[in-house]
Amino acid sequence: QVQLIESGGGLVQAGGSLRLSCEAFGRDFSINLRGWFRQAPGKEREFVAALNWDSTDIRYADSVKGRFTISRSNGANTHYLQMNSLQPGDTAVYYCAAGGPPYYTGSGSTRTSLYNYWGQGTQVTVSS
Repeated sequence: QVQLIESGGGLVQAGGSLRLSCEAFGRDFSINLRGWFRQAPGKEREFVAALNWDSTDIRYADSVKGRFTISRSNGANTHYLQMNSLQPGDTAVYYCAAGGPPYYTGSGSTRTSLYNYWGQGTQVTVSS
């Protein structure tokens, strides 16, 4: 059974930082996409960040550019989201995702439809 297990969410004041982790079990995702999405109450799930298998194609939503950094450790079958300068508008449930065609590189990494596996979600709350 394939599982993505997230950790690192929580409550932080505006301007603070958090680091999310997403470890995969049951399948090796070293040649697949890894991404992060988020969903705030009453809104649709939106793209946050993604990177391809060898980290040569990294994409961010405009709202997080310069503040968030996505990375991956293929040896650990894990990817991360370092979030700095957090703002109340970043409050949401954050979901990690993995999958897509092997060695895929392209703008499709920003679409939920390309990912086969999802984490359970972790709450990030930023207070003003």
